[in-house]
Amino acid sequence: MMRLFINSLAASAGGGLTYIRNVIPHLAASPDLRVTVALSPNLRQEFPASSNIDFLELETPPPKRFWFEQSKLPGLIRRCGSDVLLSAGNFALRNSPVPQVLLSRNSVYTSADFYRDLITRGEYRTWLDTRFRAMLAKRSILWADCAVAPSESFAAELRHWTGRNVHAIHHGFDRDVFFGDSSPLAAEVEAKLELAQESLRLLFVSHYNYYRNFETLIRALPLLRQLLPNRAVTLFLTCKLSEGENPGDYRPKMAAKLVKDLGVDGMVVELGAIPYRQLHLLYGHADIYVTPAYTETFAHPLVEAMASGVPVVASDLAVHQEICGESAVYFPRFSVELLAATVAQVAQSPEALRRMSAAGTERARAFSWKTHVEKILALCRGLVDSKAGNKTSGQRAAEP
Repeated sequence: MMRLFINSLAASAGGGLTYIRNVIPHLAASPDLRVTVALSPNLRQEFPASSNIDFLELETPPPKRFWFEQSKLPGLIRRCGSDVLLSAGNFALRNSPVPQVLLSRNSVYTSADFYRDLITRGEYRTWLDTRFRAMLAKRSILWADCAVAPSESFAAELRHWTGRNVHAIHHGFDRDVFFGDSSPLAAEVEAKLELAQESLRLLFVSHYNYYRNFETLIRALPLLRQLLPNRAVTLFLTCKLSEGENPGDYRPKMAAKLVKDLGVDGMVVELGAIPYRQLHLLYGHADIYVTPAYTETFAHPLVEAMASGVPVVASDLAVHQEICGESAVYFPRFSVELLAATVAQVAQSPEALRRMSAAGTERARAFSWKTHVEKILALCRGLVDSKAGNKTSGQRAAEP
């Protein structure tokens, strides 16, 4: 039986949460596996008790997390008797006591667009902090025995960045889990959705951050209003453009000011965060899913939208094209005009909407959390077996 230790202390929002929520149930179904999961206490309540999974609740403030992991986790891993470590939060242990698989899934560290954006916004402290974290992330890939990226596009970027081999294993999608909860959305959210029933309903699922490029999407709204004069347009956001309402240190002041200055207050509906188990209900209210992100590693909402039959209009990132293929249409990521024109063109073509919906539903079937977990565990077992083989060879060489 293999003993796996998962460091998921960094899972607090976005893709990190989506990952751990979907992976743990599949690990719980593996009878030949014993797992210890290090996670924050507020995340523990999401997972039912399992006979082969132990949860280690650790309260670690983000500024101190890296140093806590480096100094405390090695001892915890030894005490758990673990055979292999899965570091799920971009940073590896410098001196792991066991073979280590690193999941690298933060593309801002390698994104020239992100660094330019920070300078434009005057976010010099964040620029310096990101550069420092990028250095640690790069070293982490060198420290780990095996590094994994969630898409081939990002894996290729990391290979170029570090000179090391990086495996590409797609993140997954589980239809039964995603569509399994039938509890209704909050009454306030339902009311906002109901008011926009007759409009062209655009959806963008993300908490506010800079690299998702909210401002380009907001700037496109007045143009959409001109291109579709006979139809109202509503953009639903799963965040609020106000201070203190989003994880991380990203400041939505510029985006909120843009909404006011462009006079699109009535077109933007800030729903706030929607529980993951209810997201499928939100997709059901959308006509088109739009993402203008300028850097990405996988983009789970694209798969969720496709599985929900919602046509996707996405920026022309290699990752987006890898995930969606021909089931989506693309626009240059900073082109306000082409974003608006692409959305308008799709919206005015019932045939395009039907084709994209059908193609997306089929495309989403290519992603499986079960397959993802199987491939990750195969890597882990390979490392454990390799270590055991090296140990045996060393013992034989030492024999007289």
